Amino acid sequence: MTTPTRPAERLSATTLLRFATAGSVDDGKSTLVGRLLHDSKSVFTDQLEAVEDASRKRGQEAPDLALLTDGLRAEREQGITIDVAYRYFATPRRRFILADTPGHVQYTRNMVTGASTAGLTVILVDARHGVVEQTRRHAALTALLRVPHVVLAVNKMDLVDYAEPVFAAIAEEFTAYAASLGVPEITAIPISALTGDNVVEPSANTPWYRGPSVLEHLETVPVSPLSGAGQDAEPARFPVQCVIRPRTAEHPDYRGYAGRIEAGAFRVGDAVTVLPSGHTSAVSGIDLLGRAVHTARAPQSVTLLLADDIDISRGDLIVPSGDAPPTTQEVEATVCHLADTPLTVGLRVLLRHTTRTVQAIVRDIPSRLSLDDLSQHPAPGQLVANDIGRVVVRTAEPIALDPYARSRATGSFLLIDPADGTTLAAGMAGGSFGAAAADAPGPDGTDRDS
Repeated sequence: MTTPTRPAERLSATTLLRFATAGSVDDGKSTLVGRLLHDSKSVFTDQLEAVEDASRKRGQEAPDLALLTDGLRAEREQGITIDVAYRYFATPRRRFILADTPGHVQYTRNMVTGASTAGLTVILVDARHGVVEQTRRHAALTALLRVPHVVLAVNKMDLVDYAEPVFAAIAEEFTAYAASLGVPEITAIPISALTGDNVVEPSANTPWYRGPSVLEHLETVPVSPLSGAGQDAEPARFPVQCVIRPRTAEHPDYRGYAGRIEAGAFRVGDAVTVLPSGHTSAVSGIDLLGRAVHTARAPQSVTLLLADDIDISRGDLIVPSGDAPPTTQEVEATVCHLADTPLTVGLRVLLRHTTRTVQAIVRDIPSRLSLDDLSQHPAPGQLVANDIGRVVVRTAEPIALDPYARSRATGSFLLIDPADGTTLAAGMAGGSFGAAAADAPGPDGTDRDS
């Protein structure tokens, strides 16, 4: 567990942090999010008035800030979060995209959706109950999805008289468990979402705690791309979205490849390889927002120009010639099944990886993971909604996949129903869950075994 300090103001509001919240039912996720938005002055007056009106109708004297995120009627009636609620807000130091994910086990797939692009996860624990089974599930999913930063928010400290021993015991138990899963960084903060203790402002009720509030930590935690390492430390990956050929009198021979850099950096003069064809060339130019630049980094959207006239189309991947991922037609991966239709052996699907979509067939489902005890159940026969398991998929065309432990952006894929376009499963290429901690890089990008 890290011992956070309050760093000096050094970040710009131009930086963006995606983060997700998770926790058991009634741990106070929606209240925390509502308190975060309210106390950071990120709520419009009409939104607050609507919450106050809804709270009065329910017989509550004070506004129920959880209603700021529980937007579905069923959520408000049951007092739970069902869907992933996204909220966008900003402070003078940083912009945020927040995903408030459900706590029920039957909505595991919703947490996977919300946390899959997150750079940080806030896991709530009720100080009265401590680490429970659902807490362990959320820690396991966080490790599986390679989220680089975790905040353990020990909530409802007001109900245990702000006792430091209670907080310390919960933090120690969770840290030991999460570290065993390979979670690289854990920061524990004692809070009361209902009263606002240590959510936005430091609390006088916890004089024994000298770390930052939740918002202060969110504002100062290092922001990194989806893979979790530094931008330039990652091998460059550029999925081609479209080919630009204006064929005008001003640009008769212009041929550029537009897309978003998913990882790393490209520079003019870099030797590159185009996958899956394997053709090689060099970067002759980079256009960014209508002007030529020498260097571009993730996650910028650019147009690359190459020195050679190569047959390149949407779905191709441009990578450094010295660090190209292998191409394969046999994909072994961990998937989270998202659809109500079961995933079965022999099922024909579409596999979408970055901008490339190919036909595929599910050849095998070797095992299903139990998040209760992290055990593998062999040969389950099928995966149903919320199941996480190992699959082997055969593609009709070769694709270039990084291990998910190395790059979340280019190591992930979707399995899609070719009949109606329904997303069936979200996949993470490479090692199994049990190997995740060993395969994943540390928070500084170095190997854990070194």
